[in-house]
Amino acid sequence: MAERVLVVDDEAQITRVLRTALSAQGYDVRAANEPEEALRIFEDWAPDLMVTDLMMPGMTGVDLCRAIRKKSKIPILVLSVRDQERSKIEALDAGADDYVTKPFSVQELLARVRAHLRRAPERVTDAPIEIGDFVVDIAAHSVLVLGKSVHLTPKEFDLLLLFSRSAGKVLTHRVLLTTVWGAQSAQQPEYLRVFVGQLRKKLQGDSKKEYIQTEPWVGYRFLPEGGE
Repeated sequence: MAERVLVVDDEAQITRVLRTALSAQGYDVRAANEPEEALRIFEDWAPDLMVTDLMMPGMTGVDLCRAIRKKSKIPILVLSVRDQERSKIEALDAGADDYVTKPFSVQELLARVRAHLRRAPERVTDAPIEIGDFVVDIAAHSVLVLGKSVHLTPKEFDLLLLFSRSAGKVLTHRVLLTTVWGAQSAQQPEYLRVFVGQLRKKLQGDSKKEYIQTEPWVGYRFLPEGGE
């Protein structure tokens, strides 16, 4: 059965281009021109991945991400003309897994779709990881830090999972980017910085412990018991 992709954009030209490109790759594609319509399709059709614009009249793409996240963990890719860190963080906090700025390369977007669909089933196979202050439950897609539940976006969870499997070791920018986002993202360290910054804040919480240590010009090191 072909994997299902839901495309949401108020620009008909964008939905036509994406529908054509995705269908040519063998995906089963449906399109919506507004978030409310997308939610109805989601309920009836159960897509495997969603690509949505960020800025739409009425209900925004951010609102749509929040609504989907209450029901599903499917990968969500967000499109927007705004190349600003604030808008990226807002979308990621709402549950988006990836962020692509318009105008975008169709081939790059297709590569990201393939990467997210490849990784989507992998999260349900491993036993929980208990290390330092953390319990990372892959099957439940949940994280406890010092016994307290911490809500992470899917991509933040993937980052923490990679960190927890290499605790104490330096992971380079390239390794983190290619493992979590795919080879097409290897040259985008600023993309990684946004995610790591958000993840660091969420893990610290009220404890102020430094769990993710920056190694200048190289990458990051995960310290599960916190560092100075």
